[in-house]
Amino acid sequence: MYTRILVVDLEATCDEVMTNWDMEVIEIGACWLEPDASTPHRFQTFVRPVINPHLTEFCSDLTGIHQSDVDAAPSFAFAASLLREFVTAYQQPNSLWISWGAWDKRQLAHDCEFHGLEDPIALPHVNAKRWFSKARGGIKDVGLRKACELAGVEFEGAHHRALDDALNAANLLSLLISSASDLLSD
Repeated sequence: MYTRILVVDLEATCDEVMTNWDMEVIEIGACWLEPDASTPHRFQTFVRPVINPHLTEFCSDLTGIHQSDVDAAPSFAFAASLLREFVTAYQQPNSLWISWGAWDKRQLAHDCEFHGLEDPIALPHVNAKRWFSKARGGIKDVGLRKACELAGVEFEGAHHRALDDALNAANLLSLLISSASDLLSD
């Protein structure tokens, strides 16, 4: 049985028209979901991109993140060290981390490889989108906002903002905690 769950969401550079866009993290949001469904421990930081240092209009419109946010942000290496400190400060034996889908795990690994860093989250990962789908009887994978709607959970904050998405995922998944041992076993 897992004692504490870290919920992580990332936002990254993006462009609507470029097919070979090399995305990189521009915001990290995380919270620890406690057994009582509270989220007292929260983390958020912007990250300064280096491959595509200028945000596209599409990216800013989608995320609400502005050029001034990332220009003043720490490097990925420093942000990853802050995330590692946050993770180790609150993890317990049998902790794990989740993200809504597999993209966040892959993007974090991509950026760590690019910057020559170890993964700042040394915990097992679970795809929360699949977890939700399994808990809802195998419904098709849906986005976070739609999942909240299906579960009757009010979406709070801004969609595509890392901490808000992490908190909404935690809120949604707290409804599923009673079946966590079954759902997290695969």
